[in-house]
Amino acid sequence: MELSGKIVKILQLQSGQGKNGVWKKQDYVMEYGDAYPKLVCFNLWGDKVDQFALSEGDAVTVSFDVESREYNGKYYTDVKAWKVEKGEGHSQPENTPAGKKSDFGVPAPDFLNSDDKDDLPF
Repeated sequence: MELSGKIVKILQLQSGQGKNGVWKKQDYVMEYGDAYPKLVCFNLWGDKVDQFALSEGDAVTVSFDVESREYNGKYYTDVKAWKVEKGEGHSQPENTPAGKKSDFGVPAPDFLNSDDKDDLPF
C-alpha cells in the first residue's frame, strides 16, 4: 500500500534488547488528504530509521504493510513502512485543468474550471 502526505509529528524513538539483539523503532504521524485531512501513524524499524531520516514538515510518499497481531484476546495493528520517498507528497492530479479539485478531493467538472463565469452548465 502507498500514501502521500506530510510528516506532522515524530514520536519518541523506542529501543530495547530482544532475542536477536538490540532493536529500535520510530513512529511518525503523517497527514494526508486535501478537503478533509486524515492522520495515520506509521513506523520504521531498525536501520530504516537512520536510512530515511525524516523531519517534521517533509512531504513524503510512504510504502507500507498493515499487520495485526493478537495478544490476550485483543488485536493490535501496525503500519510498517518499508520505503519512504521524500518530496512526493501532495501531488496534483494529472487529469484536471491546472490541478483544480472540487471541495470533495476529486477532480472538478470541466464547467467549474472555466474562466468564463457567464456560461451556465445547463
